[in-house]
Amino acid sequence: MTPANRPASTPANTPTTAITNIAALVTNDPSLGDGSPIGLIQDAAVVIGGDRVVWVGESSKAPATDNAVDAGGRAAVPGFVDSHSHLVFAGDRTQEFNARMSGRPYSAGGIRTTVAATRAATDDELSANVAKYLAEGLRQGTTTQETKSGYGLTVADEARALRVAARHTDEVTYLGAHIVAPELADDPAAYVALVTGDMLDACAPYARWVDVFCEKGAFDGDQARAILTAGTAKGLVPRVHANQLSYGPGVQLAVELDAASADHCTHLTDADIDALAHSRTVATLLPGAEFSTRARWPDARRLLDAGATVALSTDCNPGSSFTSSMAFCIALAVRDMGMTPDEAIWSATAGGAAALRRTDVGRLAPGARADLVLLDAPSHVHLAYRPGVPLTHAVWRAGERVR
Repeated sequence: MTPANRPASTPANTPTTAITNIAALVTNDPSLGDGSPIGLIQDAAVVIGGDRVVWVGESSKAPATDNAVDAGGRAAVPGFVDSHSHLVFAGDRTQEFNARMSGRPYSAGGIRTTVAATRAATDDELSANVAKYLAEGLRQGTTTQETKSGYGLTVADEARALRVAARHTDEVTYLGAHIVAPELADDPAAYVALVTGDMLDACAPYARWVDVFCEKGAFDGDQARAILTAGTAKGLVPRVHANQLSYGPGVQLAVELDAASADHCTHLTDADIDALAHSRTVATLLPGAEFSTRARWPDARRLLDAGATVALSTDCNPGSSFTSSMAFCIALAVRDMGMTPDEAIWSATAGGAAALRRTDVGRLAPGARADLVLLDAPSHVHLAYRPGVPLTHAVWRAGERVR
């Protein structure tokens, strides 16, 4: 191939690969394809150079490349961006889930059960767990993954959790303010002082984000503001577990502090929705949690119609949403939360990228990181149309075929 044939901006010594014969390509670039928010191109091709997308368009117009892959009439979507998970843990809570689904009372400690198991685990055991669940997500098309601490609740255990997480992903969140540590249950002010003091000092070097569970039974608005403000002063960007179990101050606080996301957003007032719609804060919806707890579904339709930016994520954790499947969350969002298939795929890709304030992932357009999922289906709509069916045929992450 001569240099003149190469896609624009591709260095001469960088091998290029064209993925052609794509039945329908979701680019998430409205300047491409059909002009919709998902920028759908029919009979499409994507050209990868190094770790980047260097060209997209109709398959018949694809430039010459060093290598070629025939998609066989399959659909292609950007790699999923899972912007909310809790992967640094040990043990499981099978008995708790079984009791909940069986309508039986269960008196074990919930999050505290996981805290005890996580504290007792070795570094290697925690690292192996994180690697296991990241690999599980990657096999299903998740190419960008955020994860949090929050099951240590001591200075040493929270710092250890973040060190472990940082070995596996760049998107690491300090969640010392998950619940009040059992040892300080009778003195929440002392725990907030720890979270904003010694614990923050130990954890900030390993994290990009600071998060807080702003909810009755966890941290109130004043405590959450103190925690997020302290994290911001250390260079961390805020996110908030907001309005999951009840109406509360979480969403308004997230917007006030320009948090990247307000996550859960199940119980929202009109004022909450208006605040989100007029801010940079993304409403991240986590339908796996509602599915696993038989709770009220978030109203995605209400948020979208108001103009809020919406992301979908798994909330993968051992207690309330033990799934790593973004496709499953897409199906739930379409079936039970009022989203269209186009809105759901955008929210699971570009929406997640917005929640992480990333512009390099969640889309398939020139300059984006080459994260792509080839589906065993002719359209992205099949992710909701065929729920529970393993549709991931191939995955590329940063230009490398990983499945």
